[in-house]
Amino acid sequence: MAGLQQTNSEKILLSWVRQLTRNYPQVNVINFTTSWSDGLAFNALLHSHRPDLFDWNAVASQQSPVQRLDHAFNIARQHLGIEKLLDPEDVATACPDKKSILMYVTSLFQVLPQQVTMEAIREVEMLPQHSRVTREEHIQVHQQHFSQEVS
Repeated sequence: MAGLQQTNSEKILLSWVRQLTRNYPQVNVINFTTSWSDGLAFNALLHSHRPDLFDWNAVASQQSPVQRLDHAFNIARQHLGIEKLLDPEDVATACPDKKSILMYVTSLFQVLPQQVTMEAIREVEMLPQHSRVTREEHIQVHQQHFSQEVS
């Protein structure tokens, strides 16, 4: 059960993301899996820091998830020096790999402004679905593992 709880560093990272993406109504990051698959969260993080780099509305409304993810990863590489650690096709799925998303978001956290308010952390602690999503992810992993053993 202890493995199902969010760590403090995850809470801080999630608080930071929610704080930076608060002004983007299309973005509601509640976890490190499904909240990232449409590419909007990555673009919102970048745009909140550097709105001069691209037109948010064009990216948000006219591109597919894979295109939006590719856009965000290219902007991060070109302007922030963050290597393209993820393939857009691997993130644009029903349940992207949590560790991969965490690794990439941590890379962004290291180069973007990092002020996290206590209010933002409290907000994350009050999210009703964060532990439920984690439990579902945990069950999915076990189901995938079981089906691989049976095959």
